[in-house]
Amino acid sequence: MMKFVGVLLLLSGSAQAFAPSSKRAFVPSRLLAGGFEWEDPKETFDQGVENPFKNPSLMDTNDGLKVDAARLLGPRLSGSNLYFIGMMGSGKTAVGDIVARRMGNYNFLDTDQIIEKAVGKTIPEIFESEGEASFRDVEGQILDSVHAYVRCVVSTGGGIAERMENWSKLQTGIVVWLDVDPEVIIKRMSSKGIENRPLLQTGDPLQTLQDLLERRKLKYSQADVAISVDSTSMNEEDVADMVIKELHDFIDDNPPAWKSAKAKAQAEGLDWVQ
Repeated sequence: MMKFVGVLLLLSGSAQAFAPSSKRAFVPSRLLAGGFEWEDPKETFDQGVENPFKNPSLMDTNDGLKVDAARLLGPRLSGSNLYFIGMMGSGKTAVGDIVARRMGNYNFLDTDQIIEKAVGKTIPEIFESEGEASFRDVEGQILDSVHAYVRCVVSTGGGIAERMENWSKLQTGIVVWLDVDPEVIIKRMSSKGIENRPLLQTGDPLQTLQDLLERRKLKYSQADVAISVDSTSMNEEDVADMVIKELHDFIDDNPPAWKSAKAKAQAEGLDWVQ
């Protein structure tokens, strides 16, 4: 039987292999100060990009073409990672990949794919040979490696939110919960089969899924952005559109601390050093 403890270093290396080398160039600007991550202001300073959904003219170009609102997310995120959480089958991988591609300057990572590549086994095989608890241990190690990088869209496993120690890593970025009705998930899975879903190998997969969601819902609800999907008529692009809009709105509602200070200073008639 493979001992997971013995492959943690291999997994860490695989996480680095999945993270593009171009991202590593940004790491030196992130300094540790008193246990907190601090970014060089020159990396995070206002690039003059506003919410395109509140100012549609931002998406217009001189040649009459439209700029994808996702392209305007990167400058507003200032390198912060996006973490997708939610139940199995909720579309985290498909939607996360679409969002990353549309953003253009972000890369997509999937924690399950990293684990499978490192171990050389599928997720169902890992569950069968090592058990869920051991899998979750390694999943946490992978998240620990991945969160050190910037400008990534990361799809996580459905159970990653159950361990509180994972939240300190998730919350270094913006967490997006794809809240999909269990019945919608089961309908999606019916065409592909559920054999590759270890936790659903029960007499009543729908009830099992509902029980899992009930157990995890309190943790999922701590996400920064929640996207409710209650219809099978919504495809991955539709959900990605919702995610992009909600992220722009979230950034408006939660500006960086320096930006709030700048607005306060300007409101009081004080100069702000550019």
